[in-house]
Amino acid sequence: MRQFLKEFFYGMTSYEFVQHALELRSSLHKLFMLGVFGEMLGVPVLPPYYGLRLLPFVVPEIAAWKRSLSREREIGSDHEHDLHGV
Repeated sequence: MRQFLKEFFYGMTSYEFVQHALELRSSLHKLFMLGVFGEMLGVPVLPPYYGLRLLPFVVPEIAAWKRSLSREREIGSDHEHDLHGV
């Protein structure tokens, strides 16, 4: 019963805020990757020196990042700009 009440109040009070924060984090991560490793897609933004310094840390994420960018119709279209119902 305690777990049910905990989940119920979480859903009632903060679920939407958490989802919005996760969407914003994902969006900012995609923009960071585009700014640093945009040359892989033909977008020269930063000198390649910085991208090469960060490359060992993001190698596991590159395939997923390219796949997520190819699914978007336009950058920033993955979430709404405002919370619904608040």
